[in-house]
Amino acid sequence: MFSSRSIASAFALALALSFTIAEEPLAAQSAQSASQDTARKKGTMQMPMNMPMGKEAQKKATTPKTTKANMPGMQHHSADDMMIGPVGVSMERMGSGTTWIPDAVTLPSRRRMLGDWMIMAHGFIFAQYDKQSGERGDDQFGSLNWGMLMATHDFAGGRFQARTMLSLDPLTVTERGYPLLLQTGESYGGQPLHDRQHPHDFWMELGALYQREITRTLAWSVYAAPSGEPALGPVAFMHRPSAMDNPAAPLTHHWQDATHVSFGVITGGIYSRKWQLETSVFNGREPDDNRWNFDPIKLDSYSGRVTVNPNAHWSLAGGYGYLKSPEALNPDESMHRVTASVLHGARLGTDGQWASTFIWGANKHSTQPGWSNGFLAESEAILDKHNTLFGRTEIVQKSAGDLVIDNPVTLRNGAVLPGFPASQRFNVGALQLGYIRELGRSHWATIGLGAAGTLNFVPAALEPYYGSRNPTGLFVFLRMRPFHTGRSSTRMDDMGEMQMKHD
Repeated sequence: MFSSRSIASAFALALALSFTIAEEPLAAQSAQSASQDTARKKGTMQMPMNMPMGKEAQKKATTPKTTKANMPGMQHHSADDMMIGPVGVSMERMGSGTTWIPDAVTLPSRRRMLGDWMIMAHGFIFAQYDKQSGERGDDQFGSLNWGMLMATHDFAGGRFQARTMLSLDPLTVTERGYPLLLQTGESYGGQPLHDRQHPHDFWMELGALYQREITRTLAWSVYAAPSGEPALGPVAFMHRPSAMDNPAAPLTHHWQDATHVSFGVITGGIYSRKWQLETSVFNGREPDDNRWNFDPIKLDSYSGRVTVNPNAHWSLAGGYGYLKSPEALNPDESMHRVTASVLHGARLGTDGQWASTFIWGANKHSTQPGWSNGFLAESEAILDKHNTLFGRTEIVQKSAGDLVIDNPVTLRNGAVLPGFPASQRFNVGALQLGYIRELGRSHWATIGLGAAGTLNFVPAALEPYYGSRNPTGLFVFLRMRPFHTGRSSTRMDDMGEMQMKHD
């Protein structure tokens, strides 16, 4: 059995190598710049190879059999060519699992070709001080982090992608997680977690995706993962452009996107350029306390989701799922979940983007009456190369059992408060604002100094338990991630919209 330290060291090395490997070679960039300069001097307009301007051009760009790069004696695909998948859907539309984000915004990444394989790397590292106030507050120095590596190759008339996403959270914020007031979900040491966010598993994702065209406007896909995300909730928070630079998980996480780490997932779908219909079978059980291993893989739950991207700026999705025995502490309890999300994105100049999200999620436990609801609205504006603003507001119905106040509670001063019935629900909420200032940039990443403050809201009945109606939270952090490359030829909204109109 590998030790935590050896796993951590291997992961850190792999993350560094992945960013280095995925950085576009400087020679290729220089050649591209020289080509563009030559075209300008000649007074000509040189169109990117991967920007199809109609159905015929799209077919040539996305169908391996007719792509010149695949013909004997011709040059290989470029990384930009490989970003355009079946029916012309860009890989940059991909969020977490098989979710979609708006075409107008991107998740920062680096990519390059290794032979006929396109390698893409994502990753975020936060080093933070977390201070949560009040009777149930705590503080912690730690690091939230994840790294993702994807390898894509044309295969059997379609597109194959292997992917993995890893996190050292269990080591850097401990297996108990980090302090976060009003947060609930999962367990540690046989007790339900409360006012803390659980760490992500080391194996956040390990899976494969295959996509292939049926016609020039319709394709099918299959996604299989020992650890992955079923077609149920919205884009997971760390992959949402509206939340990617925010270190804190939403309070509504277990009402909306908590299934993004499920040990056993098979998803099948059909899609066009504007819509996607998917269904999944997956493991409904939340990950266990051992965050370093693979949990037993089961396919005991099911879900379905429909996604519509009407244009480059919007992505709308709705999903339903049945989760069998999601919590180990309540093995006889099953749950139904319904979610709906609206994502919007737009560019800000040549170096920025503005992304916003609204999500509603609802759970119905088999042992409790009615549905409990959670609402979230969040936004992030990358103003330029140096400044980022983000914020989030949410309200969610949590039970006394969720908040672990269903039994008498002993305060720090020794006073004992009575508990509430386990099924009694309370409306709790939070308002958060944050800012990041970029300190420096390497050839592949940017480092920013940030802070985020949270004002929480609890009803009067819970004030004695939290010491205030408005306990507060604070994150101060350094964040490292790949930087946005500005306006890319593969992400030109105007060209994309012209192509949709032409089709």
